[in-house]
Amino acid sequence: MQDVIAVDGVSKHFSLKHVHSLKEMASRAVRRKTAPRDTFTALSDVDLRVTEGETVGLLGFNGSGKSTLLKCISGVLTPDEGVIGVRGRVAGLIEVGAGFHPDLTGRENVYLNGAILGMSEARISAAFDEIVAFSEIEQFIDTEVKFYSSGMFLRLAFSVAVHTDPDVFLVDEILAVGDEPFQKKCLTRIKQLRSEGRTLVIVSHDLDMVAKLCTRGVLLEGGHLVMDGDPADVVARMRS
Repeated sequence: MQDVIAVDGVSKHFSLKHVHSLKEMASRAVRRKTAPRDTFTALSDVDLRVTEGETVGLLGFNGSGKSTLLKCISGVLTPDEGVIGVRGRVAGLIEVGAGFHPDLTGRENVYLNGAILGMSEARISAAFDEIVAFSEIEQFIDTEVKFYSSGMFLRLAFSVAVHTDPDVFLVDEILAVGDEPFQKKCLTRIKQLRSEGRTLVIVSHDLDMVAKLCTRGVLLEGGHLVMDGDPADVVARMRS
């Protein structure tokens, strides 16, 4: 099997400002002083290879860097050091409603988001009815999405993403949103993608789901990759 995701020596840093009030900002502007900054290292020299057909669970406590790593793989963020290579069509659910324009209707956003994910207009039109049916929000499809609940965003965003026929599918805690029947529906679709040989990378705090669904677990602590192996073993270490 060939590598479809290659992460080599990746580090990501964020600058943290310490300005606590408008008064302080105004005072610093008058004195032409900049706010003090600290640097937070979200990822530190991470190496990771994911081969075709693997289902990888990224695990770690809050602040461990797993969502940052997923965003770097997706291209939402750019590493400060290191390089990332991804082979094939990538679809992802990194944030609820990402890629949706609030002033456009659900119908218009299906075409917009589908285009962002690399689908032609003809392909989107061919899959449109199936996308809407899967989302179960047919009666709201011509409503502006700024009036959608987070669950409605999820339904439509997930449906568009899984109908793009992705080679690599990235999911970040998206299954924590929405009601239980739809979560089960999403999991069934993810299992279908896995059975079709697609490559999946999933961030989740649901350790039982990761242990059952994933073929491999990767544990991050403080931006460092500290364990990579059988998902049951990685889950056991987290629980310990």
